[in-house]
Amino acid sequence: MAKRPVYIVSNTKPYFKCKMTDFEYFSGFSVKQKQKNIRSLHDAFSVLNPSSRILEISTKSEDSLGIALSAFNLMVKNEKGEDLFSVEAAFQSSKVFEKGGPYTDLLYVSSKEAKKDKRLKTSGSIIGFNFQGEEFKSRPKTFFYNWLYINALNSNEELAEAIMNFDAFTDIEFNPQKSLNCQAEAVALFVSLKKNNLLQKVLKNKDDFMQTVYFFD
Repeated sequence: MAKRPVYIVSNTKPYFKCKMTDFEYFSGFSVKQKQKNIRSLHDAFSVLNPSSRILEISTKSEDSLGIALSAFNLMVKNEKGEDLFSVEAAFQSSKVFEKGGPYTDLLYVSSKEAKKDKRLKTSGSIIGFNFQGEEFKSRPKTFFYNWLYINALNSNEELAEAIMNFDAFTDIEFNPQKSLNCQAEAVALFVSLKKNNLLQKVLKNKDDFMQTVYFFD
């Protein structure tokens, strides 16, 4: 058995709910094994939430929409609607560390190469982000990733429309004990903000995004 999060659309702050779900786990690193785990996780969640419409967001998804929404594939577009670079490459290239960064050359390599670049492991702790000259704080810890992903998704009209047919999302590769940012969380947040007529407000200003989504002491 294993436990993974399911991110659910919500009408109240922080505009998603996270439900840790136990499911039968199948060991192995092949796509086939990971897809068996996706089905197992979804089946376990659906037993208690039979009316929910759930989608896997990753390159291992059995749904082409879920694959397209992977941060490895979702593209940041310019004002003309032209693809510039993937969300993953944009995120990794924006990291500012104690000993270096941002490594903007990572914008122009594959998502996989960007994520595995050795400098990301040897430059110390992350102290912030700088995306195309605009600075972002490192806290809340998921702020920049969610902001970046949601902006990218909003610029992809077909994907943004299709995702509204779902209300629960998973990422089988994401383990909250090992990682922080999750594309399934970002998608749930996007859908919630759009359903609550808050999306355009938070996209206009990163401070509005932060105040709308996150809690502060």
